[in-house]
Amino acid sequence: MKRVIDFSFSLLGLVMLLPLFFLLFFLIKSTSKGPFFFIQERVGREGKIFKMIKLRTMYVTNSYRSPITKKDDVQITRVGRFLRRYKLDELPGLINVLLGQMSLVGPRPDVPGYADKLVGSDRVILKLRPGITGPASLKYANEEEILAMQKDPKAYNDKIIYPDKVRINMDYYNNQSIWLDIKIIFATIFKTIY
Repeated sequence: MKRVIDFSFSLLGLVMLLPLFFLLFFLIKSTSKGPFFFIQERVGREGKIFKMIKLRTMYVTNSYRSPITKKDDVQITRVGRFLRRYKLDELPGLINVLLGQMSLVGPRPDVPGYADKLVGSDRVILKLRPGITGPASLKYANEEEILAMQKDPKAYNDKIIYPDKVRINMDYYNNQSIWLDIKIIFATIFKTIY
């Protein structure tokens, strides 16, 4: 049932959002050099690697980029700041949902290296399709702002945020239902607590 809902709503969403994609294409391409999409390897269901699609929000550089991004990161473009603020950069994830690599609701897919930190019973999280949104995404909707206030953003993420996300995702795994997914989708759209 969940897969049917994911497929139907992602297809409908992509069709309805087509005019917005054209507008965002113009804004991104006219304000900075580089591709329209940002494609990054992420860890999916059963630990399989897939290519997650997002709108590009950063300048294209050859320098190393940390998987941790702060709100005030100088590599974020002006248009990128707007896209990130309203989570519009996540909309192409509907393509991943359509392809069955992601779900509308689930744990956010980690970059390789972070999923490896899941140990013991926490690894059951990998049985879920990763989601565009989820309970941990809602709690940490302002994650970039939180990290910008830390002296060592990576250490804070690794010691505080990541373990809390694992706990939240375990709770989601143990209590998942279509009704809970609907509540999370509405909470994401209307920025409320479910």
